[in-house]
Amino acid sequence: MLEIIQIPVLTDNYIYLIHDPVSKDTAAVDPAEARPVLEVLANQDWKLACILNTHHHRDHVGGNLELQQHTGCQVIAPLADRHRIPGIDRGVSEGDTVTLGRHSARVLFTPGHTLGHIVFHFVDDRLLFCGDTLFVMGCGRLFEGTAEQLWHSLQRLKALPADTQFYCTHEYTQNNGRFALTLEPDNQALRERMQRVAALRANNRPTVPSTIGEELATNPFFREDSPSLQKAIGLVNATPVQIFAEVRRLKDRF
Repeated sequence: MLEIIQIPVLTDNYIYLIHDPVSKDTAAVDPAEARPVLEVLANQDWKLACILNTHHHRDHVGGNLELQQHTGCQVIAPLADRHRIPGIDRGVSEGDTVTLGRHSARVLFTPGHTLGHIVFHFVDDRLLFCGDTLFVMGCGRLFEGTAEQLWHSLQRLKALPADTQFYCTHEYTQNNGRFALTLEPDNQALRERMQRVAALRANNRPTVPSTIGEELATNPFFREDSPSLQKAIGLVNATPVQIFAEVRRLKDRF
């Protein structure tokens, strides 16, 4: 099985190290900074084979060049963002495959947060590294894309097996959950989940990863078909995209 180490950096970012214990290959996902990654690599006696970038934002690529300089690793990133990602060696697009030892990840194109955003789905391992497309009980802001684009991207993730674990790159869960409760205050699964979240954060523990199944029950951006949510935002007879766009607009103002 793949080993995953979660590295908290900046204010609320996470960097992930993915390690195949058989091949000894290691990947870093969205390294905002280099130094914390280099320290963990040294402590674990791991060698960095590659960086996997989901999109071009500085807090996801800030460590690329320094890590590349120190380790000689390959930078794998969205082909569409090749002009905006430092150190890119290999541009990948929808349907491409990235290998880490015996394990492989399929690249999914998920525009919306940015126009070139991709995610890495380790299909056989039931693991998803989704950058800022999907958060625990939330989703990314629409910095470059449209609500329709991000809705379609999330529908693809929503359709993954329910036991798929996903690793997003920000600790936004408490705020996301508080917003979700304004829309579905009677959602028992949501209320119980927020109790667990509060306990984790009180002990400074991460709420990531989550699973697709947990999000189906509690994430308002996965629940456009919920009658209570539709009623809360006054869009009972609207299209799914209209409902999603309104929930995103309300979250932006929350």
